Amino acid sequence: MHTAQPPHAPAAAPRPPSAWHPPQLSTRWWPVFLRNLLVWRKLAVPSLIGNIAEPLMWLLAFGYGLGALVGQVQVDGQAVPYILFLASGSICMSAMNAASFEALYSAFSRMHVQKTWDGIMNAPISLDDVVLAEMLWAAFKALFAVTAIMGVMLALGISHSPKLLVAWPVLLCVGIMFSSIALIFNALARGYDFFTYYFTLVLTPMMFLSGVFFPRDQLPPVVHAVSDWLPLTNAVELVRPLFMNQWPAHPLRHALVIAVTTVAAYWVALALTRRRFRA
Repeated sequence: MHTAQPPHAPAAAPRPPSAWHPPQLSTRWWPVFLRNLLVWRKLAVPSLIGNIAEPLMWLLAFGYGLGALVGQVQVDGQAVPYILFLASGSICMSAMNAASFEALYSAFSRMHVQKTWDGIMNAPISLDDVVLAEMLWAAFKALFAVTAIMGVMLALGISHSPKLLVAWPVLLCVGIMFSSIALIFNALARGYDFFTYYFTLVLTPMMFLSGVFFPRDQLPPVVHAVSDWLPLTNAVELVRPLFMNQWPAHPLRHALVIAVTTVAAYWVALALTRRRFRA
């Protein structure tokens, strides 16, 4: 006599992977990047003017105005014209601001307001690839802006160092780093007003503590020690000697800080964005 077997319990649904699992990337980020490029082409000229107007005003007002009073500053025991000192720092600041603005306001519009990311992910494109494309797109726009600014600096005769060719890829890496950091706040934001905290509490203090406007030797010892590890400081320490036709004193250290910051920031931004889309 056979006994009836109890019905099998339905299999439990597999748990989704952790939001912190390693990035799963493919070449499908490229169509997303290209889509952003095609849309931006319609507004390229106003966007370029907006990105270069403010840093050029800083350069003219402080470089020529304040520079006439300051004259020269000491950089590693070498007297440097203040306008050259300011130009080499402000171009890093420009890369930071341009990448941050694109990875915050524009990316948030595509992600949350316009729901562009949702539409893209209806195609066989993963969220990981979308976030990577946004990071690289913001870095590209930053590079486009700093290239125009560098052209103006060359026209003004601020620097004619051939080592500026090396500064160009360094500035691209700076844009990638700050776009990765900005995407963290993009993932946390519930509205545009949230970005004010990032600009006010993160970028502005970093701008004044990283040696853009004055030598960091003027800072108190504790603040100076902290500023050594700021992302913008390491960018400036790489780029400024190139404007002076010199090689950086500690290129590996500064490059390592930029690389580690970029990887860590992108991973955190990706994890937080995954978690937001699962909510």
